[in-house]
Amino acid sequence: MPKQKSHSGAKKRFKKTSSGKIKRKKAYRRHILTKKDPKRKRQLRKDTTVSDADEKRVKRLLSS
Repeated sequence: MPKQKSHSGAKKRFKKTSSGKIKRKKAYRRHILTKKDPKRKRQLRKDTTVSDADEKRVKRLLSS
């Protein structure tokens, strides 16, 4: 039986940290940026971790 492939979309969106958690970008920073204040845009630049509820699902997409 052939090997399972990782999810291509997930590979582009998520990275594993050294501790095993999964990093992701924040949403709402693609367009309509004129009405968002600078503080909000600056905070959206930073990466964050995937929530505990979704972590198992994302790891499965990356590993299989």
